[in-house]
Amino acid sequence: MSNDKVDVVLVGAGIMSTTLGVFLKELQPHLRLEMIEQMPGEAQESSAAWNNAGTGHAANCELNYTPMRADGSIDIAKALEVNVEFDMSRQFWSYLIKKGAIASPDNFIHPVPHMSFVIGADRQAFLMKRHATMSAHHCYRGMEYSEDHAKIAEWAPLIMEGRNPKQPVAATRIVSGADVNYGQLTTNLLNYLKRQDGFTVQFAQTVTHLHRLPDGGWRVEVKNETTGEKRTIHTHYVFLGAGGAALTLLQKSGIPEAKGFAGFPVSGIWLRCGKPEVAERHAAKVYGMAAQGSPPMSVPHLDTRIIDGKRWLLFGPYAGFSTKFLKHGSLFDLPMSLRPDNLLPLLAVARDNFPLEEYLVGQVLQSKGHRFKALRDFYPNVKESDWEFDVAGQRVQIIRKDTAHTGKLEFGTEIVHSADSSIVALLGASPGASTAVWIMVHMLENCFHKQLVGHWVPKLKEMIPSYGHDLKTDAALTERVRKETAEVLGLQTV
Repeated sequence: MSNDKVDVVLVGAGIMSTTLGVFLKELQPHLRLEMIEQMPGEAQESSAAWNNAGTGHAANCELNYTPMRADGSIDIAKALEVNVEFDMSRQFWSYLIKKGAIASPDNFIHPVPHMSFVIGADRQAFLMKRHATMSAHHCYRGMEYSEDHAKIAEWAPLIMEGRNPKQPVAATRIVSGADVNYGQLTTNLLNYLKRQDGFTVQFAQTVTHLHRLPDGGWRVEVKNETTGEKRTIHTHYVFLGAGGAALTLLQKSGIPEAKGFAGFPVSGIWLRCGKPEVAERHAAKVYGMAAQGSPPMSVPHLDTRIIDGKRWLLFGPYAGFSTKFLKHGSLFDLPMSLRPDNLLPLLAVARDNFPLEEYLVGQVLQSKGHRFKALRDFYPNVKESDWEFDVAGQRVQIIRKDTAHTGKLEFGTEIVHSADSSIVALLGASPGASTAVWIMVHMLENCFHKQLVGHWVPKLKEMIPSYGHDLKTDAALTERVRKETAEVLGLQTV
């Protein structure tokens, strides 16, 4: 059994690990990094374009980020957080493009307006109030609102053609939105890493065990899935960025911080259309309102996607259920993750989330006709033969211990690390890839605080000019940053 030594092991070759890898090599070029991926190539799970629902989320159009308070006002705090986190991604990508690390933005990001669309007088009132609150903030300057059928048809003709002209509808639009292919971006980042000294990536290899070393650091046991060969890696740090598999690996580490965490997998199904005469007539990401009790990832949306140079329309996702933690995982993933310390939180979540369970069962049992009916609400003149079904990636929502309810289901992203920060796991799903840069900066602040404060801050500010400032309160800096990144990335400004 061979024994290698590196500074950092990155488990998973998706958008999270590649983003962290680039950060670490930019901040400390002499670090030795090894990336381990069980698939034969990078970005073949949640980061893949066809698997990933996160296509440039900036909290412009996702209505679940802006709930109504008890007093009837709209809470935009969560939306603002996600909005400026996406600004960090834009700055980081712009830095890499200007440096020549990524040749061009054209193969991974495109300007696509973001829209919210609702039907019914009560939802009109909600959207109008939401628009008034958001557009008053500098982060959402330029957001438009309309209840006029003709105006909305200018923005997105497919959603209005064939609709009852008396039906009450409303929409908001912001033209500075983007469509992002995170699979292609992952490949761009990995190609840059491959050109650096002290970086290696191993595909078709699985981390089988993690053992803490007596003098600090970790022994990582790896199996080659092609040859069956086993080897070990000694490392100072381990990052578990393996999507749904991160929970399983975290449990194998045995750190006390992992206790009580469980995973709730949710799968998805898309309807997609690649016919140019249809796809070319829709240039927007149009988000509706989620059904009562449904998870955030199931918010219906009619999406413009540019994948491998071709324009597609995607609708969905329709929720499903599988016990796999990865699309290419095992049906035993969920049962094998059960532990005495997470069984009660899991049962508590099952007890307290009956509407969600009822929704998922309903989605799983839906017929093809029911699924097209949901699309027809968005696109009245839909022709079923133009569309095909495609299975999306798995999302593993976090279940954690909670003193009030024993267990709590979380829909966000959670960084879990050991007391000495030598092992870090990224759990959860939403908003995921769109805020990968913010997640990695947050991880650096928590887990590499000494290095960051010591000498990494100037370089970090070079990569992310707004670092250390709050874009939510600094209107002038927000405008400057968005103008500069829009020019580099080829996006629209408002």
